[in-house]
Amino acid sequence: MKKILLIIAMALVGTSAFSQIEKPVKWSFAFKKESKDEAIVFLKADIQSSWHIYSLDQKEGGPIKTTFTFLPSVDYSLVGKVSQPAPRTKFESAFNMNVSYFENSVIFRQKVRLKSGKGTLHGKLEYMTCNNQKCLPPEDLDFSITL
Repeated sequence: MKKILLIIAMALVGTSAFSQIEKPVKWSFAFKKESKDEAIVFLKADIQSSWHIYSLDQKEGGPIKTTFTFLPSVDYSLVGKVSQPAPRTKFESAFNMNVSYFENSVIFRQKVRLKSGKGTLHGKLEYMTCNNQKCLPPEDLDFSITL
């Protein structure tokens, strides 16, 4: 009986080791003042090897594109839209279409006009992570950056 319990316990420990949540993307956020009343917000994704996230302009009908939403504030206003470097594009049979994506790391940028000397920028991002074997469910992440 003790041997059976030991085998079950070992099986449960082994199963829990494999059921850890995968987090192949780590996000970081920074802020750089360009002038007295303008700044750039940097939104950086560090992506584990063999994984990728999708571009801001990924077409409908495929994977979830990366999106940023900034909460309105009296401390700042957005200038234009979020910009990105040129993504890679390739045909993915899983979606039966060309997809635009980033590997390794990518820095998105948002220009802001500062209305006061201080404050906090609050936002939310949504993104989807895939590799050549699977896609993880889309993830939402809240963030804040001290201005």
